[in-house]
Amino acid sequence: MTAPSLAGFPPIVGDGARTLILGNMPSAMSLAAGQYYANPRNAFWRIMADVFGFDVHEPYEQRVARLVEQRVAVWDVLRSCRRVGSLDAAIERNSMVANDFAVFFRRHHDVDTLFFNGAAAEKNFARLAMVDHAPRAHRLPSTSPANTIPYLRKLAAWTAIASGEAGSKDSSRIRQEANTNLSTSNFTPLRRHHERRAR
Repeated sequence: MTAPSLAGFPPIVGDGARTLILGNMPSAMSLAAGQYYANPRNAFWRIMADVFGFDVHEPYEQRVARLVEQRVAVWDVLRSCRRVGSLDAAIERNSMVANDFAVFFRRHHDVDTLFFNGAAAEKNFARLAMVDHAPRAHRLPSTSPANTIPYLRKLAAWTAIASGEAGSKDSSRIRQEANTNLSTSNFTPLRRHHERRAR
């Protein structure tokens, strides 16, 4: 049986975007909904809400606008592929076609940091993306429910996007707070530094 051919989404991006978050390919649930990270078990929007200080239950369009305000762009490495189900491992290797990142980076030349949402995105970007000079890049733990590490450990790593640098003082301070919440099981949303990012 031939796997169905799937096409991804255009990027979420606004003028002056500085950070690009790259997944691999939208899940079956996301494709059906026409929304990035539509699976409620995927931690992506919960993490975005906790890092940037908005309500995760806002309508999708408002959540998208929140990221644009923070100069954060979202896209996937793959423009199209063949896959049964939603797992990255189920994608037929020879069917993968990458998005045109050379054009993207020319149009959005302020983007200076990439964050990969999981190992598959990083691997396929390195293998397929045709770019002469890519921004500095960091791999973060996948927000997929298939990645079963605790939520607060994912959050502690993803706080790097608050400043655009995985090793910055801002992200380290927020990460320390997340780790403290993890150790005490007393979690409160992280709402720091989003005002600075919106400028």
